Amino acid sequence: MGSGLKRVHMIGNAHIDPVWLWQWPEGYQEVRASFQSAIDRLDEFPDFVFTCDSSLFFAWVEETDPELFERIREKVAEGRFQVIGGWWIEPDCNLPCGESFVRQALYGQRYLREKFGITATTGANIDSFGHNGTIPQILAKSGCDSYVFLRPKVDEKDTPSPLFWWESADGSRVLAYRIPHEYCAPKDDIGEHVERAIATLPEGRGEYAVFYGVGNHGGGPTIANLEQIVELNGRGDLPALEPSSLRRFFDGVAANGGEIPTVRGELQHHSRGCYTSHSGIKRWNRRAENLLLRAEKWCAVADALGAHAYPHAELTQAWKLVLFNQFHDTLCGTAIEPAYEDARDQLGHASSLAANAFNAAVQSVARRIDVEHEDDVRPVIVFNPHPWPLRTNVEVEYTWMREAGASIVDDEGQVVPVQEIRPLTTMSGLRARLTFPVEVPPLGYRTYRVRPFAVEHDSPPASDTRLENDHLLLELDPATGRIARFVLKATGADLAAPGAKHAVVIDDQSDTWGHGITSYDAEAGELELVSLKLLEHGPVRSVVRVESGWGASTLREDYVLDRRAPYVDVRVTLDWHEPLKLLKLRYPASVDATSATFETPYGHVERPASGEEEPGQSWVDVSARGRGLAVIHDAKHGYDARGGDIGISAVRSLVWAWHLPRQLEEGGDFQYMDQGRQTFTIRLVPHAGDWREAGVVRLAAELNQPAFALIESSHRGPLPQRASHASDGGGDVVVTVIKRAEDGGGYAVRAYETAGRAATARLEIFGRVIEGSFGAHEIKTFVDGRETDLLEWPGS
Repeated sequence: MGSGLKRVHMIGNAHIDPVWLWQWPEGYQEVRASFQSAIDRLDEFPDFVFTCDSSLFFAWVEETDPELFERIREKVAEGRFQVIGGWWIEPDCNLPCGESFVRQALYGQRYLREKFGITATTGANIDSFGHNGTIPQILAKSGCDSYVFLRPKVDEKDTPSPLFWWESADGSRVLAYRIPHEYCAPKDDIGEHVERAIATLPEGRGEYAVFYGVGNHGGGPTIANLEQIVELNGRGDLPALEPSSLRRFFDGVAANGGEIPTVRGELQHHSRGCYTSHSGIKRWNRRAENLLLRAEKWCAVADALGAHAYPHAELTQAWKLVLFNQFHDTLCGTAIEPAYEDARDQLGHASSLAANAFNAAVQSVARRIDVEHEDDVRPVIVFNPHPWPLRTNVEVEYTWMREAGASIVDDEGQVVPVQEIRPLTTMSGLRARLTFPVEVPPLGYRTYRVRPFAVEHDSPPASDTRLENDHLLLELDPATGRIARFVLKATGADLAAPGAKHAVVIDDQSDTWGHGITSYDAEAGELELVSLKLLEHGPVRSVVRVESGWGASTLREDYVLDRRAPYVDVRVTLDWHEPLKLLKLRYPASVDATSATFETPYGHVERPASGEEEPGQSWVDVSARGRGLAVIHDAKHGYDARGGDIGISAVRSLVWAWHLPRQLEEGGDFQYMDQGRQTFTIRLVPHAGDWREAGVVRLAAELNQPAFALIESSHRGPLPQRASHASDGGGDVVVTVIKRAEDGGGYAVRAYETAGRAATARLEIFGRVIEGSFGAHEIKTFVDGRETDLLEWPGS
């Protein structure tokens, strides 16, 4: 039983899921009740120490129970109410973007400093379902030197010891500890819980920690728990059980010295179905993140130009709504159905705040552009949300005389190809829609003009089964709709794998979490082709529509090839009605790959191409022998790779919050998630070399934050018709964030090294030049040109 242990630190906690089998108002009340119980126990037991995380919980108490909040402040000052985590909430640790993890720390730690005069030094994601490999860097650069977690458990991820140095790819590390047995305990007899926890720990002397306290729906340590710790200490057959804190525990480990092993990279896997469960929450979250990042950049531009003040309070409110809905049971799709009505509304509110801020910023800038008047001409200002040059197509729709035709010129008077496409309205003659190619400077804008007469442009060849431009040739099999040829013209390489399946239906009998699942490979069939036709053809782009079906479900895929693009976009509309089934969209490539590269939060990781279900951000790549295929996405997170075959888990239809071992009785009245219509876009990038040479990181950002075209009017103004406000140089270092600094009126910039190799970067931000040296995989923050930590505090 490990009787040689020197000391066991007993960590009294009340793990609280603010959303899970209940909606957030119930979680809100449980936070207050649990914290009140903790204060009562602290008054009754002078040796007791209470530990909790999630800065949001304190904000909730402050909002509605100021008396309790003041009692908590007193106990925090005494060191008996211990605050760990330092993040706004315990999020899922795979699905949010890299910047979301930074904001968890930014807002969480700053709240603790403001309200309690402290910051957390131990990170904590006690109940999250796996942990991406960038977390140690984010922790180390936001004031934490240690970390506690429970999952993945020992049978899911073996480590040399429950206590280890956890190291990110950049070399940052924290002292990590896997909680033995469980993070919560019964309200009465905790003897068995303590014994089982100690039994999992290594033999010999050392410092270890055991968590106890009623949890999930809150509660915390009970009077019976605290009295029993005294009783257990009197038995004599257990090591000393000391009411303690994680700070005391980690300090004790450091004082004892000794060799501690190092674990590098991500801590996976637990509940792989969570990467896909509930398509809606994944898409709402991704959209809100990108709308906020786009809004911040252009609000900073408008502020720097004196056109519109930066809406700091509104954007902060929006970010905190997003962070709350990244709570692991929410974002992972494992909560009850009504919880997603709340999440939809809250993420919608965050997205609306971001969209309003962005609109005010770009409208204010556009109003100041000097646009001379031309009769019957409509100016269009195109805004680039990225600090690098953007070549893309945009679409605009407005009321005009369609029979007159249209031509477009740029700010230099050069004619630009234009193509009329299907409008969003069915009211013929009132509205028309145009698409045209643009080239916009870094984090800048450019003025185009639509004139009322047609100019002829040639169109590349296209047919019902064939799309082609100067870069690519795509052919679809007329019998199946699968990709038959996918030729990269620069090398002549055909990346297609003819005959391989594409839209595969998988039997999925696992629960909502996907407990016990390693791979989704129980094939039930493949969608069958219904129709294939050339939908659009012109000088700007061509589109082939493929429609297929299986059972009661339909899949529509529009393959879009822009004339200049080195990639094909697939605009997908899925109408799904298959319970207990998963749909895999497979993109097989003629690449003999043994591994695949997945985008992770502010980084990437290479994993075996063995068919296991894996989490990812917006792209996955397979490359070998000088060629490869990258698959980029704007809404999904579950992937697998089997050799050169990349699979996207498009949808899982499971029963809400269904957890094994509970079985679904035959004929039971159950509601299944993800029934109905959804849309998303996939970008296919065949390339020579590897994903770095193909610029996949930037292509993914461009898909998720597209250009914005604003129809304007003519007016005088002090601004030129084309301008750029920031640039990251276009190399391995990518700037992701430009925002107003948290302190003062300056600007904060965040950038990271994307290729896994040391780099220097010259960043130009609003006329200021920042020369930076980045280690491989390193994230850096600058405030008014000076490097800081992630919390925007100097002295990092």
